[in-house]
This record gives sequence, structure tokens and C-alpha cells, in this order.
Amino acid sequence: MVDQLPNLGREAEMLAAMGMTSIEDLFADIPSEVRMKGDLPLPPPQSEEEILADARRLLGSNVALGERVSFLGAGLYRNYVPASVFQLVTRGEFLTAYTPYQPEVSQGMLQAMWEFQTLISELVGLPIANLSLYDGSTAAAEALTCSVRVHTRKATQKDTVYVSELTPPDRLSVMQNYCQGAEISIKFLRHHADGTLDLESVAEAVGSCGVYVEQPNPLGLLDGGIPQLKEILGEHTALIVAAQPVSLGLVEAPGHYGADIVVGEGQPLGSPITGGGPIYGIFACSKPYLRLMPGRIVGRSIDVDGKVAYCLTLSTREQHIRRHRATSNICTNETLIALMGAMHMALLGPEGLHALAVRNMTACIMAKRKLATVDGLSFPHSEGQHFNEFVVELPGSSKDCLAYLDSVGIVGGFDLSAWYPERTNWMLVTFTDQTPEHHIDILVGRIREWVSTLEVVA
Repeated sequence: MVDQLPNLGREAEMLAAMGMTSIEDLFADIPSEVRMKGDLPLPPPQSEEEILADARRLLGSNVALGERVSFLGAGLYRNYVPASVFQLVTRGEFLTAYTPYQPEVSQGMLQAMWEFQTLISELVGLPIANLSLYDGSTAAAEALTCSVRVHTRKATQKDTVYVSELTPPDRLSVMQNYCQGAEISIKFLRHHADGTLDLESVAEAVGSCGVYVEQPNPLGLLDGGIPQLKEILGEHTALIVAAQPVSLGLVEAPGHYGADIVVGEGQPLGSPITGGGPIYGIFACSKPYLRLMPGRIVGRSIDVDGKVAYCLTLSTREQHIRRHRATSNICTNETLIALMGAMHMALLGPEGLHALAVRNMTACIMAKRKLATVDGLSFPHSEGQHFNEFVVELPGSSKDCLAYLDSVGIVGGFDLSAWYPERTNWMLVTFTDQTPEHHIDILVGRIREWVSTLEVVA
């Protein structure tokens, strides 16, 4: 017969098992000054009907990027993803698949993961890729710690890495969190006023464990000096390049000019922005980094019957779950979202990826030309080539300009003072294959209107 002790009896029973007499004893080690006093700020009970009405009201206050004319990018980008990607990824074989530790029951999923790795390897020009990183920031941070594991014994600047000073603070914060615990020192590479990397600054990084740069950089600029970096750094410093994957339909793959590790935010391929997640990171490397890279790798082999078989390879599960002794604490994977990227790449093929990159860059070039007709605007990095975004220097504050654009139904771009506090009048505007010409015309017209209001006030 089931014991029917009342709830209070159960509570007393559990406390007694822990050698306590009251709930106060249970929380005695929590300082009183940080304890919450009073009841939780929860609304009164609601019926299912009331809860649904509230949920619809709250969700209705959101504005999806596709519902407005939008020029917001700064790391996450809207590209057209074929409808078939979403149909395929919701098949039960993918959607409900368990982490594939047991290859005898996971061949289909393992093969799909292997195909993703192969596509990424071909895209970035390196022989090895995984599919385990949460996003571009964790991929970048893992690349730094990986470079230290591989190079610190021979480095003259031991446990030291160099990072571009333009690295956005949210990504830099992840890097610092990783490096602080590992006692890795982060130093910074300088950039010229035109946005390009200072190669003399790169020379100072020779002898460090790794150097991290982005191509295109966070200002959308394609830096012609980056292909020279490996020649400057030599073989004992890892060159880590973060790439925007769609750009690789036009831009040389980093592995072809000496990058040892290529990372990036995979979201533009296959994944909608969806409020910032879920997304996935890209991580690929050359052979010397294979044994000390983070995450999981799927390999293709032959089983006892001579048939092709797939399995997790070259690292054990325990390698990633030994706390401070682990190669990496990332022991999960982003398989479902990464497979959306694989499906997108497979559907596009090389020609389709090239066409997608051309559409992105064409929209960017067209926008730059049209915005240049607005009196009062300038372009700090006008001499360089941009992939799908660039900086506009405004005659007033970016905050005011964006507020005005918002008032007329436009998501105007990104206020760069959020990254670089001194740049209060810099706005990063983004253009992709989802930016039609008439949207650019709307932006140009509204910014011209806003500039005219400044002239009236003056």
C-alpha cells in the first residue's frame, strides 16, 4: 500500500534524513543579506484560456526582421534558406535523434554529420572540421585555447595569444572567460584608421601561440593584408581566421593562404536568426591541431563486413567531460542546426553559393553608391572592399538616427557605439540577398530626411 503521508510529513522526513529540523537549517549557509524576503512576484493563478491570451499579447509585441525594412546585421545575417531545408530537418530521423555514441544504431545521423564536416572542410580549405561549437564566439575562444595547447611549449611568448582590437565585445568577453581560467594572456593587434590590420603589430605577435583575425572584419571590410599573415607569423604561431561563410563563395578560403584554424558563425548558412539562436559555430583545422581540437569528429571507416561505416573518432567522450583536465568542456554538438547548414550548402552547390555571395556583395555596393548621394554622410573605410556591410559616419548621433528610422518603420542598422564607445556617430548598415533595391531607396530617402532635420535645427 502506498504511504499516504501528508506533504509536511514528507518535508520533515527529508529534513531529518539530512540531520536538520527546519527549512531555515537547510538554507543557513546562505547570507541573510542576499536572501529574498517575501513572496515571489508572480501573478495570481490563471486559466488556460487566460494564459494563452497573455502569451499571444506578449508575442504580438515582437517585431520580426522580415516584417520591417531592415539593415541590421553585425554578426547575424538574413539570407534566403530554401523551404526544403526546414522540411528535411523536421524529419524524425534528424529531429529526435539521440547523441550518436552508438554507431550501430546511428549510421544515418553519423553520415549526415560527416557530410557536414566534409562540406565545411571544402568551404574553408582545411582537411578537418567538427560540428560541436555553439556559435562563432565559442568557436573563436576554443581556437585560442587550442592554439595554446599545441604551441606553448615552443612559444617565446608562452600562454599568450593576440586578438584583433576590432573584435566585438560580446565575442571578446567569451574569449576572456575561456582564457582567464586557463591563465592565457590576451594581447591586441592594432588597426589603421582605414580599418585594415597594422602588419607591424602582427610582427609583435611572432612567437605567441596564436593570432585571431576576422575576414571580413567586424566593420564588413575585406582586409587585403590578412593573406600575408602566415608568412609573417611563421610555423610556430597559429593563424586563426574567423570567416563569414557566405563570403567564401567569392573570397579566397583561409586555408588556402595559410590559416591553421578557421572558425566562424555558421548561422548565415541554413539557420534563420530566430531571436539570436539556436545557431552553430564552425571549427576547422589542419592536421597538427587534430588531437587537441575541441568537440567531436565523425570519421568514415570500414566495418568487419567490408562496408562503409561511420563513427565518432580520434577522441573519446571522456576527453570532453573531465572538468579541468578536459581538452574542452564542449561535449555536446549542434547537430540539428549544423545539418540545416549542410542541407543549405548541398542544395546550393558551388555555383549557388557563388551566386548567393554575389547577391550579398552586389546589394552592399549598390547601397554604398546610393548612400554616397546624401549630403552630410561619409564613409570611414571607403577605399576598401566590403562584403555585405559597411560603416556610415553620420552628421549626428547614431542613436538619434536609429530612433528616427524606427519611428518611420525601419530597422536602420547597428549603433557602433555599443562596440566602440567613442564612435557615437558610426552606424553599421547591412545588406544581403534579402535586401531589394527599393528597400535601399527607402533607407536613403529616410536618412536624407533625418539629415535635413539636423540642418533645420542648426
